[in-house]
Amino acid sequence: MEISRILDLSPDLKQRSVFLFGPRQTGKTTWLKTCYPESTWFNLLRGDVFLRLSSNPGRIHEELKHVNPKNSPVIIDEIQKLPGLLDDVHFLIESGGFRFVLTGSSPVKLRRSGINLLGGRARVRYLHPFVSAEVPDWNINKVLLFGGIPSIYLSEEPEEELYSYCGNYLQLEIQAEGLVRGIEPFSRFLHAAAVSNTEQVVFERIANDAQVPARTVREFYQVLQDTLIGYMIEPFSPGKHPKRKPVSHGKFYFFDGGVANALSGITSLPEKTTVYGKALEQLLFQEIRAWMSYRKDRRKLNFWRTVDGAEVDFVIEQDIAIEVKASTSLSGKDFKGMYHLLEEVNFRRSIIVCKEPVRRHVKGIDIIPVELFLKALWEGEFNL
Repeated sequence: MEISRILDLSPDLKQRSVFLFGPRQTGKTTWLKTCYPESTWFNLLRGDVFLRLSSNPGRIHEELKHVNPKNSPVIIDEIQKLPGLLDDVHFLIESGGFRFVLTGSSPVKLRRSGINLLGGRARVRYLHPFVSAEVPDWNINKVLLFGGIPSIYLSEEPEEELYSYCGNYLQLEIQAEGLVRGIEPFSRFLHAAAVSNTEQVVFERIANDAQVPARTVREFYQVLQDTLIGYMIEPFSPGKHPKRKPVSHGKFYFFDGGVANALSGITSLPEKTTVYGKALEQLLFQEIRAWMSYRKDRRKLNFWRTVDGAEVDFVIEQDIAIEVKASTSLSGKDFKGMYHLLEEVNFRRSIIVCKEPVRRHVKGIDIIPVELFLKALWEGEFNL
């Protein structure tokens, strides 16, 4: 199957080098080899490459001596494995006119190493799991259950690949990076965090489920964000004097729904169940976040919820409000959250994404079937 990724680095590389971040197996290496087949390549996951550059970082100058900097960018894969190499990269950018693509799955490790990410001489971009606009014959049910990590989505045995990914990477490699102490508490936390995926985070409740202190839970959530495994989105505040008091706790989403399912032990998603509704909300989060990232959209993505329970799943500043419903036939109660929010803010677009078969418009609110919403999203209907 031929997959054409939406991310385009060519405009950035005309001006700057690029840090390309993304969780493991989101396809960074495969995609870059397709885009830049003539590039000089340093893969720091290879022992021989890591050994020769770690023992003598200055060797990169020698190996690039006869490379024309005006040709394809130089690619260094998994730069967080050798952050000290960035000093030489900086020099080569400044003195040699080279452009680099520096990939990584843990930007925080670079920052913790005292590296300033090249002082603004490189732009930061992210590669996400597959989105609906990238995959021919995109299968929504497969994505809801197994997620969009390329190696898993394209596998003939996605369930096996998914559980291997969760076991080998999310637990063992994070521990190997020295980001957590003790695999057993972290494993219990991962399960508890996955069970509460898409929900507001109450650290004390997660701590009780994982049998670890609340302070440790906070640290573990930060590890997931630092390694791009998940994201905390904060509550939206309509203004200084809202009619309804918003909550203060954020909501957490894993970067991929399949990963959340595997960690929480979900093996099926029957429709009209709570787990199906959460999986649908997770999918919309992934698509909206990737859409904003690839468009270089710097608006904030939040959610709105009040202390008395009114809620809208996604709010893009005071511009777009999106509620996700798994229902095939909306009833009056499905509109309440959006109506309450519209009493606070006059949004440019107010949308309920659902499983109804036909698009319609009700009192200023667009009711859009899931697949049709995603098609409209990537075709630019909701752009500024």
